[in-house]
Amino acid sequence: MYIQSSIRKKTYLYEALKRAFDICFSSAVLLLGFPLFLLIGIGVLFSSKGPILHVQKRVGKKGRVFRFYKFRTMQQGSEKILGELLEKNPKMQQEWNTFCKLKNDPRITKFGKFLRATSLDEFPQFWNVLIGDLSIVGPRPMFASEIKKYAQKQARKILSVKPGLTGIWQVSGRSTLSMNERVLLELSYVDKRSFLLDLKLICKTVPLLFFSKGAY
Repeated sequence: MYIQSSIRKKTYLYEALKRAFDICFSSAVLLLGFPLFLLIGIGVLFSSKGPILHVQKRVGKKGRVFRFYKFRTMQQGSEKILGELLEKNPKMQQEWNTFCKLKNDPRITKFGKFLRATSLDEFPQFWNVLIGDLSIVGPRPMFASEIKKYAQKQARKILSVKPGLTGIWQVSGRSTLSMNERVLLELSYVDKRSFLLDLKLICKTVPLLFFSKGAY
């Protein structure tokens, strides 16, 4: 009984500290980074037709679906273009089935390639952190279709914690890893999570903003 109470108290303190850190960190980035966000928005607007932000539906903690924000890096009608590409190219279809991404994706704009290489396309997600959809660190949020296909048996465990802007998958290879490898990494984070681990993952994330390894 005492052990269970101690574990609950430790978990509560961790979650409270994590949320306080999320609010402070995301608020600082949004305030200090506003001029940069404005410049990126102008760049997106003039690089190709379409909205500045790309909004998706992702699955969060306990299966709650939320609106996930990114700077747009693709041409308009990218879903239709993807369907045509995969239908005509079996190699691309195999790559998509394994990674849910294409390394040389023709749908990405020139400015979009720069944003992805530097992870600047992800910066609007600090708003998701501030309002509580995401944490700074956690499993990267998946589409409902990805959970059904790759993580159905492990979904309850992965969705037991709040998803993150960065995490163990981000610093372990990112898009060079298969979806099955990604799921295993996310499960390991759920088992080992702590505030110290979160800080270590944040520190490992910073250099990746300047070196585009695994980002595309």
